[in-house]
Amino acid sequence: MAKKSSFIIDKITNSIEDSKSKMSFETEVLLVSKNELKSILKKNGWNFNWRKEFLSSNRILFKLVILNEHKIQGLVSIQLMDNFIEMHLIEVAPDNKGKSKKYMGVAANLVAYVCKTSFDLGFDGIIAFNAKTNLVEHYKLSLGAVSLLTKERMVIPSTSAKKLVSSYYKDYRFDR
Repeated sequence: MAKKSSFIIDKITNSIEDSKSKMSFETEVLLVSKNELKSILKKNGWNFNWRKEFLSSNRILFKLVILNEHKIQGLVSIQLMDNFIEMHLIEVAPDNKGKSKKYMGVAANLVAYVCKTSFDLGFDGIIAFNAKTNLVEHYKLSLGAVSLLTKERMVIPSTSAKKLVSSYYKDYRFDR
């Protein structure tokens, strides 16, 4: 059975934002290397088995980092389907969780990247994921996601994806 997503969209920002100073930091999304998995462990505060996810042959793992820094701020696992992207897992770094989080906007930044990738691949920005029941309304309000087939099966449609991508990628051209 597919895992259900339980990420929280704390804020739609134009990058990621320091929760105390409100300063924004430019980010980049990069592929996760096998070597990096040594520190992405449950004992270090991560909730998921990212090594197992990395070894799954049909999944691609990405990390969000502040430009010119190496510290991982969040991770996402995706799978390319025929006409959309399936988002399997998404998690913010342990430092970015809870009331004393370092940065806001990490999860939304990763979702925006996945939507942008969907546009880049000609999938109209569409991504799908399975949500925990108690977060369905949160994803509808924060991401513009809609339920499809079941309450927990969610899709971010093209119109919502455009808004999200436009927040994080100001110069992105949708008319490619």
